[in-house]
Amino acid sequence: MTAQANRNNSRNIKDIKLNSLLEVTKAINNNFSTSQLLDIFKDVLENQLKIGKLVLFSNSDNSWKCILKYGVGDEYNSINVESDLLPIKDIGTINFSEKTLSKSFEIVVPVYHKSLPLAYVLIGDLEDKVEVSPAIKHLNFVQILASIIVVAIENKKLAKESLQQAAMKKELELASEMQSMLFPSTLPSDSKLDTAAFYLPHQEVGGDYYDFIWLNENEFAFCVADVSGKGVAAALLMSNFQANLRVLFNHTTSLTDLVHELNAKVLASAKGEKFITLFIAKYNLVTRTLTYINAAHNPPVLATKNSVTALKIGCTGLGMFDEIGKIKEGIVNITQGTTIVCYTDGLVELENDQGEDFGIEALKNIIRDNIDLDMKTLNKVIMEAIISYKQSKPYIDDIALFSLKIY
Repeated sequence: MTAQANRNNSRNIKDIKLNSLLEVTKAINNNFSTSQLLDIFKDVLENQLKIGKLVLFSNSDNSWKCILKYGVGDEYNSINVESDLLPIKDIGTINFSEKTLSKSFEIVVPVYHKSLPLAYVLIGDLEDKVEVSPAIKHLNFVQILASIIVVAIENKKLAKESLQQAAMKKELELASEMQSMLFPSTLPSDSKLDTAAFYLPHQEVGGDYYDFIWLNENEFAFCVADVSGKGVAAALLMSNFQANLRVLFNHTTSLTDLVHELNAKVLASAKGEKFITLFIAKYNLVTRTLTYINAAHNPPVLATKNSVTALKIGCTGLGMFDEIGKIKEGIVNITQGTTIVCYTDGLVELENDQGEDFGIEALKNIIRDNIDLDMKTLNKVIMEAIISYKQSKPYIDDIALFSLKIY
């Protein structure tokens, strides 16, 4: 080949490389698909630069996969990227233990982003014989072009994940709004009764629940419940539970019958994978009698000026067993000024920096020391104590707090 021919050939190669970069840039700007970008890469290397064999491995979802190949058989399946290729940091020759691989691939071109390996290009059967060197012929250009395309593919994946995350966040926000509709929109506060509630989900949505229901003009029911687990699944089960509870109260005011029915409903919905703890009570304003069942829930605190007790009587949690077994109802005569604080385990099990639970005794002490407060203020005092106690520790669970004072 004459000197002029060499110069022309060199000029043609430069034009090919420049045009290839322009084509890839336009393709990325026009949001070409992954397969379209790989088709461009294949055309440039195979048809224009005359590289006879190629395999491109890409790190996708923490797993190495072949995303492009041509001019090879199935021998590339024998390559273990982690052991064979990860040690390679620069363009160079590669020696495989299997002779068939060594014959097929002469050079490896690593593609890095900062210190993170994104891809490896294995090439062989070049049209022109080259000395093995990081700077020879097309190898640096192959590395540059592969880097541009692999990063573009990675960015497309990240953009898709970002859109999916945005859509999921929107769905969670909607679910959170819908869940907030399950809680009572207003709670009574008058000369006979003062009620207040606080709810802090651990995630966008949670599995804690409280409710207040008037049964008739002289009687009301209230409850606090907690689904095992967190997140959307727990929230869906709890919304189903709330609907069943309110429907069942239209047919019976017997707490024992209600708990039996709710146990069956939870079993049917959760199929034994989750369970619900529940404290449910009803109070008669005329007889001043509180009747309750504690189904394996954290015992609410009942406080008067003279005593502080825990409401523990009841049964096992809902959905734990096909048959809930014997149910005991607790009965308490309520004196004027009695305070009842119901809560979920996210409150008393919150830890401080020393790994110590807040605990029910600390909660009892706060209620005892603030027995004359209204319920909204009492809840605020309890939460301020929790925030101070946990120090730098994060919230580990949903927190629901429902308090009432009976005059």
